[in-house]
Amino acid sequence: MTASERSLQLVALAAEAAAEKLADDIIAYDVSEQLVITDVFLLCSASNDRQVRAIVDEIEERLRIEAHAKPVRREGEREGRWVLLDYLDIVVHVQHEEDRTFYALERLWKDCPAISLPDSVTRVRAQRARGMAGE
Repeated sequence: MTASERSLQLVALAAEAAAEKLADDIIAYDVSEQLVITDVFLLCSASNDRQVRAIVDEIEERLRIEAHAKPVRREGEREGRWVLLDYLDIVVHVQHEEDRTFYALERLWKDCPAISLPDSVTRVRAQRARGMAGE
């Protein structure tokens, strides 16, 4: 089994929303073969707690408006270090970069197929990398 069309639609919208709020290292994995609870994990990180919250808010708003989707569960918002948004079809992890490095979720799911993200997401990542190289 592979991720459903609905899952792919949600993950694309969530990734674009995260990119707009300058999330780092946006990655999506098709975990449908490994888990029965969801199809896709979307991982991204931010450099501070305020940015984590901004990314979460943008993802929630975008999915609510454009896909009529609301999370069935939201965890970690109070601390602002690692917020989990569970949309059933996808689970979004927005982590403070220190927590992202420490927990290294990519290592857990590295055997799962990566999902291609929209060009707008990869373009933002490339632009930011070029900007940092020039500093």
